[in-house]
Amino acid sequence: MSTAPGRVTDTRASPRQRWGRRGALALLAALGPGLIAANAGNDAGGIATYASAGSQFGYRTLFVMVLVTVALVVVQEMSARLGAYTGEGLVSLFREHFPLRAGAFAVFMLLVANVGLVVSEFAGIGAAFELLHVNRYVSVPIAAAIIWAVVVFGSYRYAERVFLVLTLAFLAYPLAMFLGHPNWGAAGLNLVVPHLLGSKAFLFLAVALIGTTITPYMQLYQAAAVADRGIGPEDYPAERADTIFGSIFCNLISITIIVATAAAIGGTGPLDSAAQAAQALRPVAGSAATQLFAVGLLGASALAAAVVPLSTAYAVAEAVGVERSVSRSFREAPLFLGLFTSLVAVGATIALAPGNLISLLINTQVLNGLITPIILTFILLLANRRSVLGDAANGTRLKVLATTCVIAVAVLAAIVLVQTVLNWFGVG
Repeated sequence: MSTAPGRVTDTRASPRQRWGRRGALALLAALGPGLIAANAGNDAGGIATYASAGSQFGYRTLFVMVLVTVALVVVQEMSARLGAYTGEGLVSLFREHFPLRAGAFAVFMLLVANVGLVVSEFAGIGAAFELLHVNRYVSVPIAAAIIWAVVVFGSYRYAERVFLVLTLAFLAYPLAMFLGHPNWGAAGLNLVVPHLLGSKAFLFLAVALIGTTITPYMQLYQAAAVADRGIGPEDYPAERADTIFGSIFCNLISITIIVATAAAIGGTGPLDSAAQAAQALRPVAGSAATQLFAVGLLGASALAAAVVPLSTAYAVAEAVGVERSVSRSFREAPLFLGLFTSLVAVGATIALAPGNLISLLINTQVLNGLITPIILTFILLLANRRSVLGDAANGTRLKVLATTCVIAVAVLAAIVLVQTVLNWFGVG
């Protein structure tokens, strides 16, 4: 394979800058960007959405997860290939290879999607603390201030390690699945045979599953991490295997969450609280299930609440070519630090809105699901172009598969969008 013209590896970034750009789960970088990027999707919004799928529809969404897994593998592989063969992140590629308005639109969609993610992470923090009997109106502002101060003034690496340790609580889900004695026959049948529903609620949740599994942030991270680590065409076969393995592994964990929740509280309807989601862990933790879930939810939420706005600020600053480093002052990097601060403030403020925090988590994943087809279209167009990837551009069969995945996601998102608009006007 030949490399695309113009591959340039940036060797000027300081270690601290490279750390910031890698962002989520950089502590586990030795495992590879593919595994890291895919598993970053199992955050607060992901846990809530998978648990709600099991609670509301039992095993019926498992076939949807199989299809989403295929799409995730395709999308993450294209993102990794773009990073390896161009040496650039997606934001830079959008800017360079699309007209100014189209590139700006793609960056704007990424920004909107990531704002939704930040909201969901602070909602997750609020839900976690409420399980520990701390009011969200107290916990969320304090958490936002601490996260902002840690990134801007403190030791971000130390905080990230702490958050990562807390998220290990969610490894209890695979064990809970087995100990919960699910109906293995029904679960297996729903994995391989569609048992879909045409109801608005099912379609809404299906889009939420897409939004939380194929998150634009994951593609942004995948390409940037591959490029930033200097993974080139000669190293790509190993990175491709890492990407495929990571995508499948993270969705196996997601499937265990659905199965465990279906076995514990399946058929009870939509989740009304984080405490209900915690019930799936009862076979493992007994009466401490709520506390175990709260610890895991807090760790996942706090980590992403720091990483997503930070990575977004890096991406936007990179797109416009201005200073970007957590080691700089506000005077030296006003856009970078200003955007990070704004994202944290907006995310925390919206998460304080009255209402069901679990519902808020799922609704933000639906927002991501509506935006995802737009971002995937830009990625597909880039991966199809020989002017970008040379001989590594998508072949005919991969073009067909990738286009089918993007169209399927777009159609499902469009159906939900139309239903939502009709509901606004009291139709249907």
